[in-house]
Amino acid sequence: MQAEPESFPLLTGPEEAALYHHAGDRGFFTLLWADPEQAARAARVAAQRRQLKLELVAQLATPLTLFDPPALKIDELRARLEALPRLSSKIQRAYRLSDLPTVIEALDQERDTWISQAEFIKPNRRVVYLLRLNLCFVDLDTYKTPWNGNPPEWLSHRVWGYCLDEGIPAPSLILYSGRGLQVKWLLERPLPRAALPRWNAVQKQLVARLAPFGADPGARDASRLLRLVDTVNTRSGERVRVLWVNERDGEVQHYNFEFLAETILPLARETIRDDRKAKAERRARLTVLPGGKTGNLRAFSGRQLAWDRLEDLRTLARLRGWMESGVPHGYRSKYLHWCLNFLLLSGAVHSSQLFQEAQALVREVCPDFSKEVRSILSTLYRKAQAYEAGEKIEFGGRMYPPLYTPKNSTLQELFEIQDAETPHLKTIISAGEAAQRHRERNRKAVDRATYLETAEQRRVEARLRRAKGESLREIASALGVSHEGVRQMLKE
Repeated sequence: MQAEPESFPLLTGPEEAALYHHAGDRGFFTLLWADPEQAARAARVAAQRRQLKLELVAQLATPLTLFDPPALKIDELRARLEALPRLSSKIQRAYRLSDLPTVIEALDQERDTWISQAEFIKPNRRVVYLLRLNLCFVDLDTYKTPWNGNPPEWLSHRVWGYCLDEGIPAPSLILYSGRGLQVKWLLERPLPRAALPRWNAVQKQLVARLAPFGADPGARDASRLLRLVDTVNTRSGERVRVLWVNERDGEVQHYNFEFLAETILPLARETIRDDRKAKAERRARLTVLPGGKTGNLRAFSGRQLAWDRLEDLRTLARLRGWMESGVPHGYRSKYLHWCLNFLLLSGAVHSSQLFQEAQALVREVCPDFSKEVRSILSTLYRKAQAYEAGEKIEFGGRMYPPLYTPKNSTLQELFEIQDAETPHLKTIISAGEAAQRHRERNRKAVDRATYLETAEQRRVEARLRRAKGESLREIASALGVSHEGVRQMLKE
């Protein structure tokens, strides 16, 4: 009887992770894994919590008497409940990117293990610490669809063919996660944190386009963890593995992010620019009455503006040394409130992650913050839920999101922003600073036009002199450029 040929994985765990985490870069990645001992401790604490809650309910239901008031017993039970630690059955650790190969090689592959898809400035995978993104991805819960029961290889081919039919660029990788699929598009160059709103828009559209295969809308954020290749999924007993690699000339396919965005998003960036230009031209044809004024600043998308304002507040914290010494009293609650408000407005996180992001911010800039985070953010949490539900608020004949959308002047007053700090900020600036930046942009545009006109005149003169028989050296001397510069002019 002939033995079956040994099958080799398309990519190992370290090889797959190295496609979007580069060990030579600065920054951190995160691993999460199941730990039996930790799970046992968490189960014991959960049982204690349930028992204490039952005792507390029983005490609260006991009628009050003059001889045996239960207040002390109730206070004691509540104190014991508060003292219980909140344990997870899993362990999470952040590592430097330089340690990536060593850490993954040392993992126990028989445990459920997840890895962050993005990279972070600090050893914390909250979105406020995002450093860069090297891929787009979708987590497909195919076991929740009519396709359930089909072999993963068959599903992989089905997804690949669907992408081609629907005009979606072919994925770089398709992985089997033990029950569903992971679909990934690798990027040619790392995407900086400033581009997060546009990346989120692409992620949202990819999830919508792959909805027939059970695309999980709750697993598209930048802080997401996905199962690591070669590790086991204990729910199914299956091992995570790479099913398909999109190779071209021996290299895994990477995409230019702008190409990916313009292919995936309903409106390409050029279309948006053309629309804005047309609107600007229509505004320019309007007659302005004395005493009126027209806006002369570039338009922003609401989500991008919110993200830029968050970045401005963090820049302000760095300028004032708050990252090292902590936010001073009087600024703490409002710094936390406005950072999280803009984070939610940008669409970078879901309201369910609000309190985790808040805890990360507190640890960063005010570790001795004494107030209960949930209590000071309860209103913001309700507004975030309304925002995600698509609710709008009408005020002064205009529609606004339920979250706060303050004027620049309001933020400047709240944080007492000084003139010396304004040049370092992108959006929270005065009207005077905005006008100055607009004039500077116009001046550069004029300078560029003048440069191009002068360059064209030089090219024409160089060609005329060459036609008269002058040498390259003579032309270079006459025009005040290098010998190689003349050669380039004659080529163009």
